Amino acid sequence: VQLQAFGGGLVQAGGSLRLSCAASGRTYGSYGMGWFRQAPAKEREFVAAIGWGGDSRYYADSVKARFTASKDNAKNTVYLQMNSLKPEDTGVYYCAARLGAHTIYSRNWPYWGHGTLVTVSS
Repeated sequence: VQLQAFGGGLVQAGGSLRLSCAASGRTYGSYGMGWFRQAPAKEREFVAAIGWGGDSRYYADSVKARFTASKDNAKNTVYLQMNSLKPEDTGVYYCAARLGAHTIYSRNWPYWGHGTLVTVSS
């Protein structure tokens, strides 16, 4: 599975961004999709995940009620709508894929795309 994330940028606090992640290659099967982020000098952390069926979604407590994961199977693309952005949301955002149930541990996600930088100014 090849993944490519895009849509990052610079936004003021309180603003919104939508990230996209396009999947290609072996996209058949029950791949769950996840979003992680890594701030400078910090470890990569779980942000959100969505099952390939789209009926199960999981969020880190820090982004609940502000971020929404969604997907378009026809386009093999998943999205992360980020609203009410805060400076602490700044970081490189990565999309990832794995078979089976989601996990918050990045080491258990075998497929990764290149990150896209999100910068939230105060």
